[in-house]
Amino acid sequence: MIGRANIGTTAVLVAVAVCHLALAQQPPAVTLTVDLGNTVQYQGDIYDPAKFARNPDITPPTVGLVNFGVDTYIGDIVSVNGQPAKGLYAGRSQAIQAYPNPQPGQAVADVMRVSIRQHIFEILQPDGTPIGSIMAMGFAGGNPPPGQPSGERANWAIAGGTGAFLGARGQVEGVGNAARVASMAEDPANRRLNGGAPNRFILHIIPMTVPQTVTTPGGPAITHSSDFSLVTPSKPAAAGEILSLFATGLGPVRGVVTGQPFPSNPPAAVNSPVQVTVNGEATEVIGAVGYPGSVDGYQVNFRVPPDTSKGTGSIQVTAAWISSSPVNIAVQ
Repeated sequence: MIGRANIGTTAVLVAVAVCHLALAQQPPAVTLTVDLGNTVQYQGDIYDPAKFARNPDITPPTVGLVNFGVDTYIGDIVSVNGQPAKGLYAGRSQAIQAYPNPQPGQAVADVMRVSIRQHIFEILQPDGTPIGSIMAMGFAGGNPPPGQPSGERANWAIAGGTGAFLGARGQVEGVGNAARVASMAEDPANRRLNGGAPNRFILHIIPMTVPQTVTTPGGPAITHSSDFSLVTPSKPAAAGEILSLFATGLGPVRGVVTGQPFPSNPPAAVNSPVQVTVNGEATEVIGAVGYPGSVDGYQVNFRVPPDTSKGTGSIQVTAAWISSSPVNIAVQ
């Protein structure tokens, strides 16, 4: 069945029910480089609740690490993989001071680990649209886990996620772990005014699902906008032409609870940033919405770059920085 819908421009809707995907494979690991700004570590250095978060000015930190003390980290997410983003980073650290040969007041253990650390990354698009959250935890200090860079001093595992990162797993690598250290007496409402430190984390994620271009018996479900027919070797795409790509695995859409059918009037836009590349070149994405009536089918309208060479075009669709396997179409 073939129909039409408006997603910025008139395009085709190919019924996902009559399409099929290739055999499922283990999702590949995805690397997200998350950059932070104004990161502040608020030390758990006072015990009088009347003094918590009361000082509007920059406060000096306490010298030394208090065993079993709890510190809170807060920072602004400013970019992901070099693309502008918004969001909140929050972390929590509880000192344990574990050592094989401890000093008095430290904990005895078979390994050196100085604290238990939790991380939460809530990532938004630049316009404030929520994309999803990633949660991780583990030890800080000591030796890196197998497979991590030798400079890493933590073993933080991704325990899950929400939104576009639902069911994610993997590990987190800290890069510098910079933060301005302050007393918990400092008012966090003034964090951006008082300033903090830039920071970076590298998240190695294995997502629960990845985007995939739907396939049909005639090839990838990528269609012309002029007559709604599939792009095939006998009817190739043209440079500069608007095409529609049909996919699964692009994640939540705006205003729809996960697992509920996507609406038709109006179509619901995908929450995550969506990108399509042709032969590695980013294209103009005109719209990306949930396929009406589906719970995991999507239509993405994009323009073939005007300078695309004739021959084979390798197409990849990306949502929330997670890329599909490439598919090939003919370009005239």
